[in-house]
Amino acid sequence: MTIETLRVPQLSPMRHGFLGRRGGVSAGIHGGLNVGLGSEDDADAVAENRRRARDAVLPGARLITCYQIHSAEAVTILTPPEEDVRPHGDALVTNRPGLLLGILTADCAPVLFADAEAGVVGAAHAGWKGALGGITDATLLAMEALGARRERIAAAIGPCIARASYEVDAGFLRRFAEQAPENERFFADGTRADHYQFDLEAYVAHRLAAAGVARVVALVEDTYAQEDRFFSFRRATHRNEPSYGRQISLIGLPS
Repeated sequence: MTIETLRVPQLSPMRHGFLGRRGGVSAGIHGGLNVGLGSEDDADAVAENRRRARDAVLPGARLITCYQIHSAEAVTILTPPEEDVRPHGDALVTNRPGLLLGILTADCAPVLFADAEAGVVGAAHAGWKGALGGITDATLLAMEALGARRERIAAAIGPCIARASYEVDAGFLRRFAEQAPENERFFADGTRADHYQFDLEAYVAHRLAAAGVARVVALVEDTYAQEDRFFSFRRATHRNEPSYGRQISLIGLPS
């Protein structure tokens, strides 16, 4: 099966793609293009999937991913780390051609950034904790340190869990309301008492716009509801599956 690669014109001419689970060599509950090093998938299959993902976006590039910790830490990559080293953090930025930045997700929101004029790109993993903590703001600051300007930066939010699939409790809502009362608008009534449906994608888009990013696009693809296209941690959890796959979102500057 051909690898599905979702692209947006706002990030052009940077080489980029939001990849799902189609294509790849993994089987079973990880079936498809599972790139998660931390999953319980066969290591050789994961390595082959990562190679295929890289070649679908920027063939021959050096793929760099981070050890994601649901933080607001953005890491600037000027020289590639050793092959088996993944910097701890939840965003990567670079201005070096030939490097391909990758973010892994399985319901969290992947965000790709580009300032084509400055030649600076970024990729962020925005789960609810990182989004609330400011991972997108940290990515913008790191890009600016390399010469980007946020009024020129385009940002695209890739496939993530949608509001209809993301029920949370009152304590979860309270975290966001305590940061800013207007954040309550990203929650709708849930199907159970004291439960709510959270719109992660809309919240991330709001954070980007509030930070001064003029061009923000969201793909509006629900990872939970599209089993044939995307991996989903929440879906796997609801099914009591022992592991789950991860998809990858990539951006880089060609050599």
